[in-house]
Amino acid sequence: MKTLPNEPQRRYNPLNDFLFHKVMGEKGSEPQLTSFLNAVLGASGRKPIESIEIVENRTFVKNIMAGKSCSLDVIAVLDDGTIVNVEVQLLNERNMNRRTLFYWSKLYTKSLKKGQDYRDIPDVVTVNIVGFDYPPNERVHSVFHLREDSDLAAVLTPVMEIHFVNVLRWRQGKKDIANDPLHRWLAWLDPESPPELVEEAKIMDGAIMAADRRHKFVMQGDDARSIYEMQQKVEWDRISQLSTARDEGWQAGRQEESERTVRNALAKGYTIGQIHDLTGLDMETIAGLQTRQ
Repeated sequence: MKTLPNEPQRRYNPLNDFLFHKVMGEKGSEPQLTSFLNAVLGASGRKPIESIEIVENRTFVKNIMAGKSCSLDVIAVLDDGTIVNVEVQLLNERNMNRRTLFYWSKLYTKSLKKGQDYRDIPDVVTVNIVGFDYPPNERVHSVFHLREDSDLAAVLTPVMEIHFVNVLRWRQGKKDIANDPLHRWLAWLDPESPPELVEEAKIMDGAIMAADRRHKFVMQGDDARSIYEMQQKVEWDRISQLSTARDEGWQAGRQEESERTVRNALAKGYTIGQIHDLTGLDMETIAGLQTRQ
């Protein structure tokens, strides 16, 4: 693998689907998932979560091993019965609005049991962790409900609640890990965070420290590292399919698209050498984009 002199060593990307699943989506992950969800859902006025039940996805790793491109939803049931779906989406496929409504609706309709009254259907909350410029505002954390257009205080129903947590905007903006628990989690989750910021977040939050210990423990195993790399490759192939960088080169008319491809790859935790090997872009240009992340 080609690397630049003094290229910084990267830790394993916590937002890799496999690793996120192992740290947040398995039985035993309740403390860190509860802490993260409290940091997110508190913005909508919800009371702190006291307990959750994680609904494990037992086919996720199997699909990775089969070489399938699969996304992971971490699903949990809160103590009040609310269903929460957490998804990591770092690649902009230009369908996020419809995609999130589709997956929200699947969870909502799936929870309706035969003979059940509609009033008994639990609320469904979706949390999207995104690594690109979405939704169309400048906020790191956005919360959406169904509201009346001329009276924003008039919420039709609390049954739909959709959150977007934007890693890219957080990375580029002011960081307040001293006062904002979500910022502390983003400091740990963002693969581009400086090591000293990650350490500070861990010291300030015991749940983040627990997540970091789990993260390191999982990646000690050769099998886990192989699956991690396999998932990285699956995601990298998706980036490659959406990119025309190799065919078009670094031409003026394709510069914006090429830059977007590189930024997506950096957000996924790939090295400068890996990006160079796939796109054919020179490593100095890629390093310059990394500096401006």
